[in-house]
Amino acid sequence: MYLARFSYDVAPANRQRALDSIHQELETARKSGLEARILIPLTRAHGGAALQFEVALESLDQLETFRHRGAGPKGKSGDWMHAFSEILLAPPAVEILRFFVLLIRRPPRGGSIPRPILMSW
Repeated sequence: MYLARFSYDVAPANRQRALDSIHQELETARKSGLEARILIPLTRAHGGAALQFEVALESLDQLETFRHRGAGPKGKSGDWMHAFSEILLAPPAVEILRFFVLLIRRPPRGGSIPRPILMSW
């Protein structure tokens, strides 16, 4: 399983407009059956993103499909992207992360110390 994180840098005056645009992206992802969320950092490093959008994906092919389809109705996604890009201070940063889960088995009674098992989705 993968997590795609889009980080956006916007001026404070354009924050609500950016949130409205990202919310469209969130709704499109959810309508497509994807788990997605908007993150609003309470603190950030110098030059850090003002807003973030994350979407969980089963495969990287889903990312390509999602990015090409865009947040708007068919034929309107280019308009949405153009309008959103006008308020960005820099191109969005995109991170693709892979989920890893650490499982620990309980040892049988009187057994040795449990060993962690690293699993990847």
